[in-house]
Amino acid sequence: MTEGLALRHISVHFGGLTALDDISLDVPPGAVVGVIGPNGAGKTTLFNVVCGFVRPETGTMTLDGQPLRPRPQQLTRLGIARTLQGIGQFSGLTVLENVMAGAGRDARTGVLSALFSMPRTDRDEHRLRDAAMSALRTCGVAEYAAARPDGLPYAVRKRVGLARALVARPRILLLDEPAGGLGAQEIDELATLISGLHCSVLVVEHHMDLVMSICDRILVLDFGKQVAIGTPTEVSADPAVAEAYLGADAGQPQ
Repeated sequence: MTEGLALRHISVHFGGLTALDDISLDVPPGAVVGVIGPNGAGKTTLFNVVCGFVRPETGTMTLDGQPLRPRPQQLTRLGIARTLQGIGQFSGLTVLENVMAGAGRDARTGVLSALFSMPRTDRDEHRLRDAAMSALRTCGVAEYAAARPDGLPYAVRKRVGLARALVARPRILLLDEPAGGLGAQEIDELATLISGLHCSVLVVEHHMDLVMSICDRILVLDFGKQVAIGTPTEVSADPAVAEAYLGADAGQPQ
């Protein structure tokens, strides 16, 4: 039985466009796996397949050897959480309440009551708040728990988004451009944070320094096809990767 997340021979077409062509990938327990490639390479489509937003025409997915056919609303129950490229936080809620919303079905009582002043049990509220505060501490932003997200620095809001994903205690965390909009020091801090997580991570990212520093394995896509897969050292030395990014033979002067 294959442990962790496994994709086998995944293909997706949008009309006459091939978005993914026979892609296979493993995300073992505890591993950090990166997906990189130029714009339009198929990275987001691959994420959307894992999340159930896009159904592949061919191929299969398994989780711990069992067939995986996710629906977006079932991800938390399956132990999968995803961050967004954008912020996507509720301006009318505090940071703490935004993070509570990431607990999925378990958060419904707490979040709906926060929005509509509905009754809730003290036990549910305390449990959710404790879990949310723990996630905020993990991400280094617990001091902002009572603040509204709109007035916070972008880098802090990105960490709040990560805390919202972590509060569900996922087995597999999908990070969609987590370093987007961050400065060099903030990216270094993010790398340290991701490396210390106790779950599997699948990350799509443009910042090569981050990918090379945190990933155990990297899949390189170009026009929906697999260009290379391997360790950061193997991928960085592969001439096909340079060709995909630069549009030139890596062996020729640039």
